[in-house]
Amino acid sequence: MLAFLLELRDGLVRHDVYPFAVFMAAIWFMWLVRTGIARRYRPWVRSYSTTTSVIIPVVDEPEDLFHDVLRRIIDQEPTEIIVVINGPENPALQKICDDLEVWWCWTEVPGKRNALRVGLEAASGDVCVLVDSDTIWTKDTLAELLKPFADPKVGGVTTRQRILGPGRSVLTRWADWLESVRCQYSLPAMSVLGTVGCLPGRTIAFRSSILENCMDAFLHEKFLGVFLEVSDDRSLTNYTLKAGYRTVYQATSLVYTDAPTTLGKLARQQYRWARGSQYNTLRMLPWMARRAKTLGLFYVADILIPFVLLGTFGSWVVASFHGTRPGLYNELPLPASPVLSFVLLLMLAAMMSALSIAVRFGRHFAYRPRDMAYLPVFMVINTLLLMPVRMVGFLRCAHNAGWGTRADSFAGDRNRSALVVVPYLLGGVMLFGSVMMSV
Repeated sequence: MLAFLLELRDGLVRHDVYPFAVFMAAIWFMWLVRTGIARRYRPWVRSYSTTTSVIIPVVDEPEDLFHDVLRRIIDQEPTEIIVVINGPENPALQKICDDLEVWWCWTEVPGKRNALRVGLEAASGDVCVLVDSDTIWTKDTLAELLKPFADPKVGGVTTRQRILGPGRSVLTRWADWLESVRCQYSLPAMSVLGTVGCLPGRTIAFRSSILENCMDAFLHEKFLGVFLEVSDDRSLTNYTLKAGYRTVYQATSLVYTDAPTTLGKLARQQYRWARGSQYNTLRMLPWMARRAKTLGLFYVADILIPFVLLGTFGSWVVASFHGTRPGLYNELPLPASPVLSFVLLLMLAAMMSALSIAVRFGRHFAYRPRDMAYLPVFMVINTLLLMPVRMVGFLRCAHNAGWGTRADSFAGDRNRSALVVVPYLLGGVMLFGSVMMSV
């Protein structure tokens, strides 16, 4: 942020053009556009009734949690509930289903995609609601989720999602902040356009006919020659959009879910999400270029930002330690020592970045003012965890991987393809280009 402001000032005074400043100006412009569109968002208010099949794939869950998940869903009276236990048999979960009179089946074939297929084959409802086995519904989650389906053009709907007990740790508070930001900015804006690019999978609803028509492709799709089990929610959203339907967000339908409480598990979760999101972005680029240009810009910027920031920061660090400090910083009252100069600039950059985050995500801090005190920690997690994870996720997005982080979850397809090098080449080009922009 500091480099952007200095380049912007220099450009206005000397009429020089800085590619990095142009890029960052475009990012801020897209933020303004996204915020402006999000302000137009309104949830659906008229009730809508139809038959519903709730499908819950599960490998393993704590018994108390799974019992609570099922009980809350039962209370909202869907037409039917289908639990699909996949992989190893789980007598404890089977007994919970029997005690609550919930229909269940077991498939020895592991993997969430196959579990969804099994559940869909048993479903009879006009709308299928796919639920993660650790997701807690709140009052009227289902009734509110169905309201957008009154519009026959709507094919998929997602809920508002929050984290259980966000105050338990810094990591759960950060995870809740991410969910809040997404639900207050990205999802409402994309919903207004009818192109929510990813309907988050903790609880999502689709017209059953859409799932039936895409199921074969969903089970066998490959990216750069490799079958990828990850990102089932984004993949189903893609098929819904390609079928000509709108995908939307219903803010009045609220669910809660848990978040990792250790750095290792959080990194694995974010890595899996990063890979799934970015391979689907690459796969959907031609369609987005034709049908959803605004959505395409949002997702491309999401890929570019970590590479541009790393390249800019890296080129500046090298210049500082070689005594070739960029002229932009000469007017600042910096010490002569390169090390002290670097430390001071790092502190200034951190302060400017904190201010940037406070401005861009002010709605969340108005909702939870105490999180302002955690903003420096959020910045550290974003910089040292999320940014590297997203970059590695992009580079490895053509590697196979399974579903989840549990020991018994699907291990994934082990095939290899020479095309796995394509993301590495693209990443190298983006990193090289960002360095050249900063020289």
